Amino acid sequence: MTLNRRRFNSCLIAALGTAALPAWAPAGAAALEEGRDWRAVSPPQPGDAPGQIEVLEFFSYGCPHCRHFHPLVKEWAASLPDDVTLRSVPVTFGRGPWENLARLHFALDQLGELGRLDQAFFDALHEERKRLFTEEAIADWVAEQGVDREAFATAFNSFGAHTRLARANQLAAAYQINAVPTLAVGGRYVVVGEGAKTYGDLLAIADGLIAKARGEAAPT
Repeated sequence: MTLNRRRFNSCLIAALGTAALPAWAPAGAAALEEGRDWRAVSPPQPGDAPGQIEVLEFFSYGCPHCRHFHPLVKEWAASLPDDVTLRSVPVTFGRGPWENLARLHFALDQLGELGRLDQAFFDALHEERKRLFTEEAIADWVAEQGVDREAFATAFNSFGAHTRLARANQLAAAYQINAVPTLAVGGRYVVVGEGAKTYGDLLAIADGLIAKARGEAAPT
């Protein structure tokens, strides 16, 4: 994570405080400025959803900024057009504890429990201050939420979880992700938001980039 990005995230959190979730207005694609609002992905990356504009949310449960941003992204995703799909990508930045958090994400998804426990795990880490970074501690917490411990352990250590973790690490490298939360759009653009003052501003930029990606994909 760069120094500038750290300052940006810190200011963003300070500006938000404990206010209610902000509203946002879509940013016009033509009004977006490269280098300030977005940066290009080079080379462009193929998506996993053919025929769709894929938005990637790079995050970690270990990131307090992501805890605040994640519910807004979920709300925003519910109103996305039919040709847009959102996928969450947990990052590790080479940290062992964050690797366990990423595997938790994939295990809960495999078990069909991600929607129920996603935000609850964020809150357990950052509001309740629980130290949930080891496999054992994570499994204890998941079992307390009513998930079968043995089934969770199997999913957590499964080939599928390891494969998806490797893919997530590849994506973070390909998109040159050095801070979270970060949104990427259409395999071509990463939201920078140097002038953003709220999380809603970042989502407005993403809306503009979706329009940009859609326009560039349209036949001429």
